[in-house]
Amino acid sequence: MMKIIFVQIGTGVDLHGQDVTVASMRAVRNAIQHNSMPGMRGIIPGNDLKNMQVRVKLAVPVDADKVDLEQVKSVFPYGQISIEVGEGGMICSSGVVLPDKGDRNDHIYVVNAAVEVGYKEGE
Repeated sequence: MMKIIFVQIGTGVDLHGQDVTVASMRAVRNAIQHNSMPGMRGIIPGNDLKNMQVRVKLAVPVDADKVDLEQVKSVFPYGQISIEVGEGGMICSSGVVLPDKGDRNDHIYVVNAAVEVGYKEGE
């Protein structure tokens, strides 16, 4: 069982291109980019950041099966990362289609992320 130390929430948007992986990476980055965890090493078993557990929950508006989990994991500098993708987020209109930006339509994809950080108890 994971002992959660803290939870970070983020939102990511792909304005053009309708790419749920891009929006997911931005959501995760948004959740973690303004944090420093200097005390984590002293809490984690073995004082080793490799033992840090990071559990990510993504709320994606469409194409949840198309989220490239390895790309999302690459956002994290440390830890053992697990990702759960579910329905949620939002689609809204950008008001314009820009084919040179990869647009297939005028949709903006918004993804929400919850990032839980902790460690496995008993290790």
